[in-house]
Amino acid sequence: MEAVDLLKKVRRIEIKTRGLTRHIFAGEYHSAFKGRGIAFSEVREYQFGDDIRSIDWNVTARLNHPYVKIYEEERELTVMLMIDVSGSGNFGTTVSFKRDIMTEVSAVLAFSAIYNNDKIGVIFFSDTVEKFIPPKKGRKHILRIIRELLDFRPASNRTNLGEPLRFLTNALKKRCIAFVISDFIAPDFEEALRIASSKHDVVALKVYDPLEKSLPDIGFLKVTDSESGNEKWIDTSSRITRDSYSEWWNSHIASISGIFRRCGVDFAQVCTSDDYVKPLIKLFKKR
Repeated sequence: MEAVDLLKKVRRIEIKTRGLTRHIFAGEYHSAFKGRGIAFSEVREYQFGDDIRSIDWNVTARLNHPYVKIYEEERELTVMLMIDVSGSGNFGTTVSFKRDIMTEVSAVLAFSAIYNNDKIGVIFFSDTVEKFIPPKKGRKHILRIIRELLDFRPASNRTNLGEPLRFLTNALKKRCIAFVISDFIAPDFEEALRIASSKHDVVALKVYDPLEKSLPDIGFLKVTDSESGNEKWIDTSSRITRDSYSEWWNSHIASISGIFRRCGVDFAQVCTSDDYVKPLIKLFKKR
């Protein structure tokens, strides 16, 4: 992408998503993710009813009077965006590709984090970790992330969710909020997700296209797997074919929903043909 075109796209996304963040998401984000950690604040004299486990024995011994430690919510959080850059993101049959929606949602979450004075980092992944941007604060950092979202070219078109989840578990020592933004077509990620979610607050955002949910009746259709390159002809005029595909989709959604539930991971779906504001706000409010 030419530098001038890239800057124009970055600016457009910044204007749109920053406006959404300021007027819609800032309060919801703050409410959804506040108080995920506690930090030591001060000591004070012991009062009747205080938990004896909070007594600071060093101060108590020095002053010959019981003192307790006071903790407060730790406001500064670390947010990681884990973004699927595999080939399946280059699909869309309405106004946007899945990758376009992933970019805008990521930008909204990034600006929400900055307005909340949180650090934000990114993991781009395919079937491996393609790029890691360590968490930082500031508008310049956000704009760098948006530029990467728009212009990043992965080395692989395939997907393996287990690899980035294991990287998250090992690379970030402090608990963070991790948004996994993907179409979640790749199987076999439950064990890695379970381990990651035991250490971090993981949130899953599934982006899909309406044509992935049900096939239209338009006769023979040539389809290409964007990750493997395999091609196949499908007779969409066949009711059996359409029903079979719908059954597969419903089974797929039930399967990944079960994985998220067992791993204690909050989950929302975003369709390329719909406004992504509503599912995000609904997700934030239920936390």
